[in-house]
Amino acid sequence: MARLSQALEMVGQTDPGLVRAQNEDAIAWDADAGFVVLADGMGGYNAGEVASAIAVEVLSRRLSQPLPSSPLTHSTGMSAAHWLLQSIDEANQLIYDTALLQPQCAGMGTTLVAALFYDNRILIAHVGDSRLYRLRNAELTRLTHDHSLLQEQIDQGLIDEFDTRHAVQRNLLTRAVGIDAVVRAELGEFDTQPDDLYLLCSDGLTDMVEDERIADILLTLKDNAPLAAMQLVQSANHRGGHDNISVILVAVRHPYPAEAGFWSRLTAWLS
Repeated sequence: MARLSQALEMVGQTDPGLVRAQNEDAIAWDADAGFVVLADGMGGYNAGEVASAIAVEVLSRRLSQPLPSSPLTHSTGMSAAHWLLQSIDEANQLIYDTALLQPQCAGMGTTLVAALFYDNRILIAHVGDSRLYRLRNAELTRLTHDHSLLQEQIDQGLIDEFDTRHAVQRNLLTRAVGIDAVVRAELGEFDTQPDDLYLLCSDGLTDMVEDERIADILLTLKDNAPLAAMQLVQSANHRGGHDNISVILVAVRHPYPAEAGFWSRLTAWLS
């Protein structure tokens, strides 16, 4: 059986930027298991670093394990979606409880964007304004929708989408992991194709580098994912590096039908 890592190349890079002393982003990936996760923490006294680390640890632990056997784990995309949402719920509860028990962590939370690659598909879950993009046939498409006050204003036609870089309160979130006892993640599922390139990133990149420049970098360096990740971070720092900068790139090199990775762990539990 082919390993999923033979079909998917995953690389990541995180950087504190040029202004902040601490890096409150966290990232993780596992090409054999077929998952990636990125979190951008928030909160005083470095509590954001705690929140993002909890989120990434919980999702990495759960998504690298076999799915539990239950009536919900059957051979449909909904079973993977259920497993992913359960993982986010666990992370949310742990962050929320930690903030209640430790005064220095009060009010902490984190954005989250995670993806599972299985059966030539990508399942995406996100909360907040960390993003996931797809480069396909030289076209960059954002596959997530920000949970932010700015995005709501854009949706309502109050602000032009192409004139937002200097908008006031552009980073106020309408959803975050760990802020409340219950979190509502947004899901999306898409077919993948060989030569697709997927980018997960925190707003430390997208606040500094416009989408057109991101697309140029990815298109130019799509065959060298490590260099592309480095160039994205360097571009954000070159424009001021006002926030922590994190990126994960996933290059689809070959098809990966249901036998590989996460999907094989699901079906193994059912056989």
